Amino acid sequence: MGVTILVPYPLDNKKTGPEVVEELSKRLLAMQATQTGHFLVDGDVFESSFNKTKIHVMHNSEYPASVFSILDNGQKQIPLITDLIFDLLMLKVNPIYASRKQLKIESKGPRFELGDFLVKLGSVTMSQSQTFKGLLIEVDYRPCLIPIICWELIREFLQGFLGQYSPTTIPVYFTNSVPNPHHPVPYQKSNDTYQPIDTVQQYLEHFNNYRKQTIALMMGPNK
Repeated sequence: MGVTILVPYPLDNKKTGPEVVEELSKRLLAMQATQTGHFLVDGDVFESSFNKTKIHVMHNSEYPASVFSILDNGQKQIPLITDLIFDLLMLKVNPIYASRKQLKIESKGPRFELGDFLVKLGSVTMSQSQTFKGLLIEVDYRPCLIPIICWELIREFLQGFLGQYSPTTIPVYFTNSVPNPHHPVPYQKSNDTYQPIDTVQQYLEHFNNYRKQTIALMMGPNK
């Protein structure tokens, strides 16, 4: 594990999601990357029937023995990492926390290794219909654990790989302020040691964006 940056890749009407994944895969192979299987990140939403508090339950194939959950009360998020028994626990608390099955979402696709970089091309699909929503690219620079130290190197790699679609500034997730228990001044995530939960929370941000877009389309402009 190193520092992971998650980038949404824009799609146009000329190419389908699978066609873009194939194109990017060929680009990575031309850069001498090696495909090393596939990956999956998925997320479920459980909502309280009493106070609308949500629990986001997520899994990452890089950590097959762990369940990542984020309690969201609308004002702040509290992350928790547990073992697989947490999935069984969520079944036990139904209907206190009911699953929003129509909001289930996942990102999956090929996984590549190129030197110190790990690259994943994730096709995002939502609900049981597996409706395609977009493409997320995950880039992990494994030798580093402090985002701000290796951001410029990751940015340079992304620019060489994605060209005009690469980010020019570090994602907003890393500029969020985090309370410092030892100092009155908060610090930014970019200066903190990177943890697996940071990858999951980046996915959650993008998953929620796709969910909001889907709900907005379902509601329509006049509803």
